[in-house]
Amino acid sequence: MNDLRTPEKRFRPEIEGVRAVAAFLVAVYHIWLGSVSGGVDVFFIVSGYLITTSLLSKMLKQGNIHLGEYLLGLGRRLFPVAFLVVLFTLVGSIWILPQAQWKQIIAEGFASVFYFQNWQLAISSVDYLAQNNQASPFQHFWALSVQGQFYITWPIVITAAYFLAQRVLKTPVRKTLLGVLITLFVLSISYSVYKTAVNQPWAYFDTFARAWEFSLGGIVALLLPYVQLKKSISLILGWAGLAVIALTGILLPVSTVFPGWVALLPASGVIFVIISAENSGGFGVDRLLGSKPFLKFGNISYGFYLWHWPLLIFYFAWFDTGQASILAGAVIILTALVLAYVSVTYIEAPVRSLSVKTSKVKIGKALTALIVPVLLVNGGWTFYVSQMQGKAYEAGDYPGAQAVFYNVEADELDPYPSTIEVQEELPAFYEDRECFMYTSEEGMKTCSKGETEDPDYTVALVGGSHSGHWFPALSELSDDLNLKIDLYNKDACRFSNDDFDGLLNETCMDWNEKVLQDLQGDPPDLVFTTSTVNSGTTVPDGYIEQWRKLEGTTHIMAVRDNPRMEEDTPLCIEEKGSIEECSVSRDEALADVVPWENTEGIPDNVTFVDLSDYFCGEEVCEPVIGNVIVYRDKHHLSTAYSKTLAPALKKPIEEALQKQS
Repeated sequence: MNDLRTPEKRFRPEIEGVRAVAAFLVAVYHIWLGSVSGGVDVFFIVSGYLITTSLLSKMLKQGNIHLGEYLLGLGRRLFPVAFLVVLFTLVGSIWILPQAQWKQIIAEGFASVFYFQNWQLAISSVDYLAQNNQASPFQHFWALSVQGQFYITWPIVITAAYFLAQRVLKTPVRKTLLGVLITLFVLSISYSVYKTAVNQPWAYFDTFARAWEFSLGGIVALLLPYVQLKKSISLILGWAGLAVIALTGILLPVSTVFPGWVALLPASGVIFVIISAENSGGFGVDRLLGSKPFLKFGNISYGFYLWHWPLLIFYFAWFDTGQASILAGAVIILTALVLAYVSVTYIEAPVRSLSVKTSKVKIGKALTALIVPVLLVNGGWTFYVSQMQGKAYEAGDYPGAQAVFYNVEADELDPYPSTIEVQEELPAFYEDRECFMYTSEEGMKTCSKGETEDPDYTVALVGGSHSGHWFPALSELSDDLNLKIDLYNKDACRFSNDDFDGLLNETCMDWNEKVLQDLQGDPPDLVFTTSTVNSGTTVPDGYIEQWRKLEGTTHIMAVRDNPRMEEDTPLCIEEKGSIEECSVSRDEALADVVPWENTEGIPDNVTFVDLSDYFCGEEVCEPVIGNVIVYRDKHHLSTAYSKTLAPALKKPIEEALQKQS
């Protein structure tokens, strides 16, 4: 049986040019448009094409792939500039970025060095409580992590295909590999389309949802020798491909619809360019992409991609802005170009010139010399941050809401918790994976906390994070009132059967049905939940409908939603150093009418609680009360402040329980 032709392993100048275009587009879209270009998808297709051609050539010549030499070769090409940028970014972050971001940056620094940054971001993207994280200077390393994972697995794919062809199926090697790649492509793009539809933020960073792009590059490498086009068609195809690459980010909302089938658009663009170059004419796009300026930029495009993002993030932080001017953006691009040229020429090139066959020890020493400072800095920073945490505080100096409840004044001290700690201190039930659900999770979970052995009363805490952040206050009361607390918590999901603002997904609606059935089947003494959303002037109908279904079964305590800040509280406190500048006016944060007094049809089994005065004075809502930081972000209560609200909740809960009994 005849086999496919062997892909020609040669330098392709148009691919260097495509890399240059993709890297430049990524920077331009990041800096001036604040969006995503689709350039990384171009990188993935190119990587799949090149690595398939290279590994297949080795396999056909040697009968195997020397994995040690292959990985060492990867390391000498990928690690030098990457580790240098990581080290620069760590030092710059310590110097420039606020302490409130340090733990996030430390985690992402390690994730970037060890090539799992895409999974780190995937978890954060679907974790509702982590979605307020600021853009990290390591965020762009997600694409390198996906590529790194691909580079490690692709030798296995090529070897498996070779083994199948030679030992199992007795079929031609290249045809067998084509079948394997097509199978991977179909499986991955099917998964990608599904995952993008049900959980796009996760899919965007998911290696398995991206594998089809690398597979497609490999398929192109195997089939390219059979593509013959007229010069005129090739001419049009090449320029059309370049236009598609350049305009993808304008035509499509890449960050919210990729990597499903629509990512075939930039993929087709780079494929068109490669096909066009194979059938080149005098005015083909490859003449431009293969020109000296494009080749030189393509040679440093990897370094340019690495440098541009931390420079942009540091610019935003230093000048307290979220937008770069034309001039500032040009300076960032020029600086990234210079740093890329210097780091590639003087750091990468000397290491890359070493032979993996004769200089293994030298390469190992060079890479070790580059990674050790990174690990030392990030490890030392981790230790320093840990020493800053866990300081003992006298409760009397930090009364929080109790300063309002008991009408006492506290001497002004540095707020507690520290801005490093407050974002990480979630209600204790989040430590138990059985006690909460992520936004995209299906079904229902429940668990019990507090006095679980012999409680006098059972309180069901129901809803999303704005119900959950009351848990520390209820937990403080559990001993006093002998309460068992049953938790029904799902991120970004309210106890409502009406998605009136378009924020609740299908899994939330299903969760609501299951929770209602559970509460009806085994009624608690009290259901504690929210009664309003943001600064709403009425109680949402969806809430009332759920409460009505529990009428005659149990009593509802519905707390008014807390005010929301205009800025992330810990970051604002640290950057502006002024509680006044981080405050919002009461008129903006709270409706001037009591929502339930403005709502008809409220069932008799509901008791409302309004603790707005524990968040706002007569004129402003402050981010720090009684020396305690009120919010861990813009709108979620800090655990420390929630605990101090216990005295204010005690009497309303006792009265509600008496009504039920």
